[in-house]
Amino acid sequence: MADPAKLALVFTTDLAGLRAQAQGLVEAASLQADYRIMRPRAPWSLVSPKLWPGARRVVPAASLAPPTGDVLIGCGGAAARLLAELRRPERPAVIIQHPRLDPARFDLIITAPHDGLAGRNVFVARTALHRITPSLLAEHAARWAPVFAERARPLVAVLIGGSNGRYRLNDATARSLAADLAAMIQRDHVGLVLTPSRRTSASARAILTEALAPLGAYIWDMQGENPYFGMLALADAIIVTADSVSMVSEAVATGVPVLLARLPGRSVRIGAFMDDMVARGRARWFAGRLESWSTDPLNDTPAAAEALRHCLGW
Repeated sequence: MADPAKLALVFTTDLAGLRAQAQGLVEAASLQADYRIMRPRAPWSLVSPKLWPGARRVVPAASLAPPTGDVLIGCGGAAARLLAELRRPERPAVIIQHPRLDPARFDLIITAPHDGLAGRNVFVARTALHRITPSLLAEHAARWAPVFAERARPLVAVLIGGSNGRYRLNDATARSLAADLAAMIQRDHVGLVLTPSRRTSASARAILTEALAPLGAYIWDMQGENPYFGMLALADAIIVTADSVSMVSEAVATGVPVLLARLPGRSVRIGAFMDDMVARGRARWFAGRLESWSTDPLNDTPAAAEALRHCLGW
């Protein structure tokens, strides 16, 4: 186990999925953390980090100083640019996701199978890193069980993403998805609990609520505490829109069947991940009906944390 006094200086841009991956690694490795959100200056905030003149020239100094800590951890391309510049012999750098830079500029790279990277400093994770653990699920199961106690069983949790530049969750798609979920409630006699994300548009939320709430579904209204972890903990099956590697990775860590709801659009990286989950038998494509099969949790975050400790000699 890592010395709890070890401090990680953690950099990501302000994207929930990137922050969750970095936080998951930090917690699994038992590190303390100093989180720094990168907010690049204009006009560099509008272009790919590959075009930056230098990360330290683009990121405000306030988010960099003092660059102390026992290890630098980052997630995403912007963080990779910065960590490559801040890395020192006494301050190793660990990057999550393909850095699109020379791998030798990092002490450890945590990447996905479809990235095709290999080497002594590369750990290939089948899923995105996250915070899901048995103890976290148990904690949220106890907290949310009274809220969902009157829902029918089997209980299906639905995790909704949104448009992201590669996939679209517009009103027409929301209506189609709502119709499929409503049909599943009526045909398969399931209880349904649904949480949108920050990327889910207000109109899509309204469409889903209007179609499903009259059938007894619980729809989080984005007020108060998000029941997301409670839904993962208590569900007998989980449906996830196939636009988010992070949400699907968290879902498959629970051990219950996971169904993927297609959205219009295309991403080579995200599509390869979803296809891999299906090929492994850990997920299936949602076809408007509840499906059940024997599954095991799939979670590579603990192994990634062990790779970090081994790489750094901790």
